[in-house]
Amino acid sequence: MRATQLTESTLISLLNAGPDAMLVIDEAGLIVLANVQARALFDYRREELVGRRVELLVPIADSRCRPHATGMQMVGRRRDGSEFLTEISMSTIATDAGLLVSAVVRDATARIEGEAELVRVNRKAEGRRLEAEADRITAEGEKEVAEGRRLEAEADRITAEGEKEVAEGRRLEAEADRITAEGEKEVAERVRLEAEVHRITAEGEKEEAERVRLEAEVHRERLEGQLHQSQRMESLGQLAGGVAHDFNNLLGVILNYAAFVGEELTRAAATPAGSQWEEALKDVKQIQLAAGRGSLLTRQLLSFARREVVQARALDLNIAVRRMEHILRRTIGEQIELVISLAANLPMIVADPGQIEQIVLNLAINARDAMPTGGVLSIDTAMRDVTENENSVRIIPFGSYVSFRVSDTGVGMSEEVRDHAFEPFFTTKSSGEGSGLGLATVYGIVSQSGGYTRLYSDEGVGTSITILLPAAEQDAVRDEITAREYDLATLGGTETILVTDDEDEQREVAKRILTRNGYTVLTASSGAHAIELAASHGGPIDLLLTDVIMPQMQGPTVARDVKVLRPDIRVLFMSGHAHPVLEAEILLGMEFLLMEKPFDETIILQNVRKVLDSDV
Repeated sequence: MRATQLTESTLISLLNAGPDAMLVIDEAGLIVLANVQARALFDYRREELVGRRVELLVPIADSRCRPHATGMQMVGRRRDGSEFLTEISMSTIATDAGLLVSAVVRDATARIEGEAELVRVNRKAEGRRLEAEADRITAEGEKEVAEGRRLEAEADRITAEGEKEVAEGRRLEAEADRITAEGEKEVAERVRLEAEVHRITAEGEKEEAERVRLEAEVHRERLEGQLHQSQRMESLGQLAGGVAHDFNNLLGVILNYAAFVGEELTRAAATPAGSQWEEALKDVKQIQLAAGRGSLLTRQLLSFARREVVQARALDLNIAVRRMEHILRRTIGEQIELVISLAANLPMIVADPGQIEQIVLNLAINARDAMPTGGVLSIDTAMRDVTENENSVRIIPFGSYVSFRVSDTGVGMSEEVRDHAFEPFFTTKSSGEGSGLGLATVYGIVSQSGGYTRLYSDEGVGTSITILLPAAEQDAVRDEITAREYDLATLGGTETILVTDDEDEQREVAKRILTRNGYTVLTASSGAHAIELAASHGGPIDLLLTDVIMPQMQGPTVARDVKVLRPDIRVLFMSGHAHPVLEAEILLGMEFLLMEKPFDETIILQNVRKVLDSDV
């Protein structure tokens, strides 16, 4: 019968069918073959092992290793650098290509731990046996002591009978002394054995105490790291909020004055000889676009810093994700597959709808950028009950949460990148390709909404970001995300408005917009000036439009004092960074409407009319 010729693929299949990890190494110490179990044991892909030196995994190419050996113990090293104890059996095979070494590698960690456990159990059993033996010897010793005393009594009796039996009595006394000595020797042995039992027990207790101490030390270091991370993020948030406040004031001036210039140039360009103004008009539009992008960056900074005033409402997370699906598919492109899996019967959450949409979009864009050659972007929702403490930047309280997860099959992150991923302006993208505010914005919004963020990522594997948002109470009202259309021509008015802002340019911008739309405008450069005007002005003042953050006297204080003078006056706040101040005022019971800076003509007119036309 002709022998069967084994092909390379058949040989590899046979190696993969074996239960153990197998490596084949040539004379140069290079890996020729590695079965599936070897790649799983050392956490490598096939193409990462073949052709590489075997010392990367185990030192079996060392000249001190025997070519034929069974049960050698060596330290193995996985792909992530972690080490573990292995048992290796080797044999040498002569082939046409030269000598090959076949190595069977087993993870000996479990066996060694089992042997250690067996030693501990045997030691404990031996201690108990020695203690029982000591008790037995003690009992026998006491019995023999009693027997010696009985013999002493017998000797006394014989002595009393006469000199004839003296010699016998002495003999019996000597025998009694011997038996007594042996009994005392056995008592001493029992005491020694008891001391040995106590020593073994004490060593075991000492080892257990050391284990508990090491675990406590690791837990403490982990908590300290989480505290430092939380403090660093809070400091960055305070800095970002302050920067955003100043930027919003500047951007408001740039946007509105550029709009004023644009209007004049548009009218000039519409005249018969107006072609000379077309290029200047394009330049103004570029200024407006740049200022608009700057406004977007400041909003992202405020989201990260948790300084926005959130218009939270009860909403269905699944509906919000479905509403974004069309935009997401256009954003990520055709080379990326979008997979959405939404759990049924999710409870409502309480959040700002616009912020939720911003989270979805930011995470999708980050995932897209991590998959330049294509991949899979997965979005899923689920219900999550937290029943035990989970460590993140802080401890997650017990309760019910709605889980929202975005995963990709992209390039993944290194440990260093993961540590800084949520910090503002941190980016791994090339200059001009990213602001570094995407994940920082997500972190800020989630934290402001009372939720928690988890990031899992491995280089070459992908990234998964999980967000936990508190589930709303059962009686929360479902609220749809709606948009309202305004007609600028209907937003003018004839009322008198008192504008208060310590920034001259902002104050003049608001005055110019309101005046050209029919309003009578009084301006004040400080809170004290506004109160003075409210007291001295002879006519009506229908609305106080005041900045929130001002020197000496902040907006809510100005509003309260003006309302004392004019109880019927309406109040509209404006600010580029107002949340902490207004949040404190809410506790005092003041109702308010906030217009966020930077604003344009449409926004300020909409808000002014909304306050003036309200029933409150």
